Amino acid sequence: MQLIQETPDLSAYLAADEAIDHYHPLVRDAAARLAAGVADSYEYARAAFEFVRDGIPHSQDSGDLRVTWRASDVLERRTGICYAKAHALAALLRAEDIPTALCYQNLGVLHGLVAVRFNGAWHRQDPRGNKPGVDARFSLDGERLAFTPDPASNEMDYPVLYAAPHPVVLNALRAASDRPHLWRTLPTAL
Repeated sequence: MQLIQETPDLSAYLAADEAIDHYHPLVRDAAARLAAGVADSYEYARAAFEFVRDGIPHSQDSGDLRVTWRASDVLERRTGICYAKAHALAALLRAEDIPTALCYQNLGVLHGLVAVRFNGAWHRQDPRGNKPGVDARFSLDGERLAFTPDPASNEMDYPVLYAAPHPVVLNALRAASDRPHLWRTLPTAL
């Protein structure tokens, strides 16, 4: 699949916003801790990915009813669904000047992930969190995502790389009083 940048300006994929709040002290502290143990930006990106994938449980898997959407809230509360975990990973990567986009799959409902830019190309990564039947890995040598869309079921990958979270995703997260409410109102398309 050919990934398409929403904007040609790479600096947009380094910017902070309300959800990707990489200026926040919690994000900065986490980024500094992760950066201290690695030799280069590639190792940092892998460490950040594994930290979010493994260190922040997906709220559906853990049974956590709280809804987070800001990167700093995800890091503070240690919970989030796919969108929130993608926001946290994007903030950690952008905090270390690694261009990071948000991207989506339609799996009956929208699923959120990120793409990182290395060596002049975008590489999608899925920090959702592994569980039986889900084995996402950080890779620049081919995708190792949590899910593969089934075209026969009208599932699909959206090719657009967004600099900021899509409004339908943010609106759903902000409006949800808890995860059961969010599950009833998850977006089904961009």
